[in-house]
Amino acid sequence: MTRPSAPIPPRTPRPSVFGAVIEPASRAIPGAHWCARVAVRAGFANASEVAVPFGAAIADAWHMVCGAVGITEDAFAELVMTHARLPAAQWQRADAQALRLIPERLARQYVVFPIREDDRAIYVATADPNDLDAEQAMGFASGRVPVLEIATPTAIQTAIDAGYAPTGHAERMVKAAGGDVDEVVKVVVATGPERVNIDDADAAPIISLANLILRDAVVQRASDIHIEPGRLNGVVRFRVDGVMREYLQLPMPVHNRVVSRIKVTGQLDIADRHRPQDGRCRVQIGEKFVDLRISTVPTRESEKVVIRVLDAANTKRLDELELPAAELARFKRLVAQRDGIVVVTGPTGSGKTTTLYAALNDVARGELNVTTIEDPVEYELAGITQIQVDARRQVTFAATLRAVLRQDPDVIFVGEIRDAETAEVAAHAALTGHLVLTTLHTNDAVGVIARLADLGLDRGAIAASVRGVAAQRLVRRLCPDCAAPWAPPFTPDEERLRRAAGVDPARRAVGCDKCGRTGYRGRIAVPEVFGVSETIAEQIANGASHAALLKTARAEGMRLMLDVGLDKAVRGDTSLQELERVLGMAESEQAAHAASAASAAVASRSATAATGSGALAPTEPAPPPAPRVLVTDDDPVIRAVVTALLTKEHFVVTAAADGESALAHLQAGDAFDLVILDLGLPTLDGRSVLRAIRADPAHARLPVIVLTGSDDADDEVAMMDEGADDYLRKPIADTRFVSRCRAAIRRHMMTGA
Repeated sequence: MTRPSAPIPPRTPRPSVFGAVIEPASRAIPGAHWCARVAVRAGFANASEVAVPFGAAIADAWHMVCGAVGITEDAFAELVMTHARLPAAQWQRADAQALRLIPERLARQYVVFPIREDDRAIYVATADPNDLDAEQAMGFASGRVPVLEIATPTAIQTAIDAGYAPTGHAERMVKAAGGDVDEVVKVVVATGPERVNIDDADAAPIISLANLILRDAVVQRASDIHIEPGRLNGVVRFRVDGVMREYLQLPMPVHNRVVSRIKVTGQLDIADRHRPQDGRCRVQIGEKFVDLRISTVPTRESEKVVIRVLDAANTKRLDELELPAAELARFKRLVAQRDGIVVVTGPTGSGKTTTLYAALNDVARGELNVTTIEDPVEYELAGITQIQVDARRQVTFAATLRAVLRQDPDVIFVGEIRDAETAEVAAHAALTGHLVLTTLHTNDAVGVIARLADLGLDRGAIAASVRGVAAQRLVRRLCPDCAAPWAPPFTPDEERLRRAAGVDPARRAVGCDKCGRTGYRGRIAVPEVFGVSETIAEQIANGASHAALLKTARAEGMRLMLDVGLDKAVRGDTSLQELERVLGMAESEQAAHAASAASAAVASRSATAATGSGALAPTEPAPPPAPRVLVTDDDPVIRAVVTALLTKEHFVVTAAADGESALAHLQAGDAFDLVILDLGLPTLDGRSVLRAIRADPAHARLPVIVLTGSDDADDEVAMMDEGADDYLRKPIADTRFVSRCRAAIRRHMMTGA
């Protein structure tokens, strides 16, 4: 294409009520559609030859001009914006409430779409800023002054279809996916409240779209489905092997109808959009029966739905969990006890329920009376009495546990010990001849002792009642179809990890179609099993510290989760990158000892070279400077505990009580090697502080460890996405906490930051 060498002469604009600039008739190009005139003024030589009839639809006019001059609609939109002196349509600010002011008939007739409104104006996307008839029609219909923003006809038509006819949009999405999902997905449990609009949640395309989401979630082995609202679009994400993946985006009108359909399926009240709700249902997908646990929460824009997908076929026996032989034998000895408390601990999504259900399957023989108290009941087990906690009916863990003790139980499964009352009743049950299986949230197995003490149990009662603890995490398994042998050359990240771990794994992740290009498919447990021997029980009763208990447990044969994970990496089951993501790659004792010896030897040789062969050389290298740590937490107790732990290990600690104080220390030029950051801070929360740190070039690579009491897995994902180096949950396990701090600083130094 050719463009004129001389610039286009300036014109005298005439503004319309729209805000557009209408070209004076004296300067118009006779016989040409305004779209063609825009192209001519932009310098396209053949634009004057484009014959666009004046009565042509605006979409046809754009198509003819763009095709003749060889540009895209988006590029032509830029020319129209310059020509009309109007901005681009701000789709990111779209508000569904504006749809009520412009009828669908007018939107389709004039190819316009209402984006947002205020008390005086309505902001409209248009492809024809010269259409005064559209101005008058929209002003009359809305009772507001129309303000134009430019968009392509295609974008406007897509918005009209999604905004005014969401069921049609859903139908097109289902057809694009292919297959008859309604024949594959069937609701087994009867639906609940009938206050449903036929054109809303029960519209056939909406049902098909909801079924499509459920079907693909099961096919992709998702453990959770997240249906999340936004300003313009909603998004559906699946959690597969513990990691979130985006599945599809939905226009907000379609999102709202899919949410309503899910709520109907889960027997929830679709008319109540202002309170959290919980429900469940069972669906049949193909030949498989799947339980869905549904949770909704109101948001500013709409509602968010999270669906936990529970496959009853996943209930296994302990021998089927692929636990390492040593840990499996230790855990079997614990659940074979006839009394006492056995705890499984770990964060949300770490497989605690799967492990405990496997233990119940092993102990639930006909000669034992087994009762569970759960919130919620996730799987139905034959031969076991299962009780659902319901606080609204005063059916709490503690109250139900007291009642169950009068039912002559042998084994009691308490879903979670959440408070002092439940802990006290569980200990009483254990001391009166019952085996109690339960869960807690702690960072490691030994940390359960301190957690029970925090809940108010006497140390003597803990020593007498607790038989042992299993802590675990789930790591992704390397994809068997694409994992490659571990061999040189190594990437800098691989070299760093193998030095930190002190081992060479068997295989590395690659990625293929079968694993979604992630390099992983499926997950395996990485456990540590802490048995309470007579020696450890005596230490617990005497108030021994976490470090002392851990030292004794390791001497008695307990392996840490990282030790088990490294063993699995050496066998080729997982990778060092995955272990670092889930557990943190604290340097192994063997690697640390070798690195320390090598550092001392190098320093000694350097000193000898500097002083000469006959000079006195120092026998030890000069100690490195003490690491400086900024601890930010609004809880004075946590600040004091963390400061004491780090100071004991020769760190230099500066404490801040809120996010603004922490940033003030950094902006003042104070040099730090690490930031410990709480999530829930006053005035400026942890996420905002982390964003500010990462946005500052001076501190963009400063290691940040999030230390929080939140059990929400979404918080962990969000903070890691924002750039956190590690994520730890309270309460603190002292030795592992210090180790994770050292590992974060070491990684920072090794990457040359």
